[in-house]
Amino acid sequence: MQKLISLLTIGAIFGGISPAMAQQHKRISPHETVSKVINGSRVMIVYGRPYTKDPQSGQDRKIWGDLVPYGEVWRTGADEATLLITQKPIVLGGSTIPPGAYTLWTLPNQDGTAKLVINKQIGQWGLGPGSYDEKQDLARVDLNKETLDAPVDQFTMEVAKDPSGAGGVLRMTWEKTAFSVPFTVQK
Repeated sequence: MQKLISLLTIGAIFGGISPAMAQQHKRISPHETVSKVINGSRVMIVYGRPYTKDPQSGQDRKIWGDLVPYGEVWRTGADEATLLITQKPIVLGGSTIPPGAYTLWTLPNQDGTAKLVINKQIGQWGLGPGSYDEKQDLARVDLNKETLDAPVDQFTMEVAKDPSGAGGVLRMTWEKTAFSVPFTVQK
């Protein structure tokens, strides 16, 4: 019964937010839902997948420090704010995230470091007034950075099992950069 309630809750959140957003604003990028069951808990991310190339001109864009400015909170994708849904509490970068739905934001810095911001507000468009409210932050966690050998043209997020077997990993790649953070599921 608990699984059914969880799935219905996830469906209601996902089903209610995305169509409403698409009607109010014009989506520019394709969207994707990724999920994985990690230690008995489904962790799901719903996000927009922008390309390195500008959708109007076709020209390559510099991503980190230009399209995604340093020192400013970014919606971690395109169009509406990226949605994180977890069925059970997870410990992400040392912060406990209760079951439920949240938005993910990224704060990249010029020195190459970045933080993942977990925000309690959901349903907002990713840019403009009212899109991000720092007072709604649940946690800010450090991201691990890796330089990639080959560039990634389309922003990609992934929920994967941690190779060590201790939990999972949230990972995002774009341009020649990968950011990630491990998490564990609380019992």
